Amino acid sequence: MNSTDFTPHPILRRTLLAAAAAALGLAAGIAQAQTWPDKAVTLVVPFPPGGTTDVLARALAERLQQALGQPVVVESKPGAGATLGADYVAKARPDGYTLLVGAVHHTIATSVYKKLAYDFQKDFQALTMIAMVPNVLTVSASSPAKTVAELVTQAKAAKPELSYGSNGNGTAQHLIGTQFQNQTGTTLLHIPYKGSGPLTTDLLGGQVTMSFDTITPVLQHIQVGKLRALAVTTAKRSSALPQVPTLAESGLAGFDIGTWFGVLAPAATPKDVTARLSEEMRKIIRSPEFGKRMADIGAEPIGNAPEQMAQQIKVDTEKFARLVKDARVTID
Repeated sequence: MNSTDFTPHPILRRTLLAAAAAALGLAAGIAQAQTWPDKAVTLVVPFPPGGTTDVLARALAERLQQALGQPVVVESKPGAGATLGADYVAKARPDGYTLLVGAVHHTIATSVYKKLAYDFQKDFQALTMIAMVPNVLTVSASSPAKTVAELVTQAKAAKPELSYGSNGNGTAQHLIGTQFQNQTGTTLLHIPYKGSGPLTTDLLGGQVTMSFDTITPVLQHIQVGKLRALAVTTAKRSSALPQVPTLAESGLAGFDIGTWFGVLAPAATPKDVTARLSEEMRKIIRSPEFGKRMADIGAEPIGNAPEQMAQQIKVDTEKFARLVKDARVTID
């Protein structure tokens, strides 16, 4: 037999082909690691501009583009309690160029929405948490209520019901409002918005009675006297509003709900890319300059490891599932 006529056994041939494919895949991965990023990175914010998520995303993007050497663009994709933006990123090409600026809202949505097109724990890789921001019960400066007790009395007597705005169905503000009603025995009209920007505008204009939004979008209005802060929703007071009591101090025992924000990538994004992103973002978040920026807007920077963020998502998903079940909040 001529040596040039050798044909491998079918099993050996498949093995050789598989080895070649693996080698090509490894080479492609190495090439990507060496060239990424070679174009703009997009941070998808699932709320309109002007809210806390948007403010945090822009503060991070400004410094991240310096670290990566490429533009970092903030793109708003609001709607459906932040789930539309999350669904968009979950289905995006997993190449490290499309990321989600997620929040605690997404752990709540898992239980509130009967049908979601994505799984928040399975379809994303956690990168790092940007910050924790306390929520604050806020009313217009023209409101007769100076304390939580006075607001509760007003709510019980009001015909029709007093209203509260949220960043959308299934968000932290929605659940805080529901929990507030359960613990005070009041009935409030829930008005969902697409984000903090339009909600704050209506709160200032008197179209909605109160909000349980994060501190960031309302802080400047509180400071100049256009809005009145009655209580923060976390277990401890906020350093941005140290004179404002907690809801627990105001008679709602055990009340402790705040809002964290973080960055996630589609689940199949290469590990070397997500490791680079996480490392760069954590250095930025832990820097004194970023810390000062966060203090100015009432936020507490975090910058934790991906596995720590993933664990927090798991814990919060389970915790809010219980609260959602007790409050009987569901959305089709």
